[in-house]
Amino acid sequence: MKQYDNVVIFNHPLIQHKIAILRNEKTSMKEFRELVEEITTLMTYECLKEDVPTTEVQVTTPLETCTQKVVCDNAIAIVPILRAGLGMVNGIHVLFPSARVGHIGMYRDEETLQPQSYYCKLPDGIEDKLVLVVDPMLATGGSACDALQLLKERGCKNLKFMAIIGAPEGISRVAEAHPDVKIYVSTQDRCLNENGYILPGLGDAGDRLFGTK
Repeated sequence: MKQYDNVVIFNHPLIQHKIAILRNEKTSMKEFRELVEEITTLMTYECLKEDVPTTEVQVTTPLETCTQKVVCDNAIAIVPILRAGLGMVNGIHVLFPSARVGHIGMYRDEETLQPQSYYCKLPDGIEDKLVLVVDPMLATGGSACDALQLLKERGCKNLKFMAIIGAPEGISRVAEAHPDVKIYVSTQDRCLNENGYILPGLGDAGDRLFGTK
């Protein structure tokens, strides 16, 4: 796959260990959900280590007063792409419990494999926040591209996209459609099958998160 300046593929051994368990068809719904949250927390730490909005405050320690950087209040928003993206929200809230959450609902037409939008609810002032758009699976890239475009149309300028598993086709599509958006993927898989599912993948992330078929 072509290399893109706005794409980061993680090769962290701890993340890879957790993904190995995540893939296993025998992993329970509870453990699957916990793993998605844990992987998301590790990804969030990495993708926000450089440009999370901060401000300086004065802190009084038991010994003296010092200047310390803190994350700006109300500076981050999380936008999961429904429904599987919901599984990643708590993993970010562990680090940023005050982050506002918006929702974009999309489903994939099983015949055309094209995304169809059905719901959008975003926090007030989201255009001024650092927005983390999350979906565990980046397959064809259609839903991610449409969600990012929708947010841009709402005035969002500082966007990042996070996926746990990505197919080369989807990564390339989003990277080229949105070169101004940094894309973070825990692992890049081989390809898509004829039905648009990632191989080797882990099946349908939404079904495995919520116990549906």
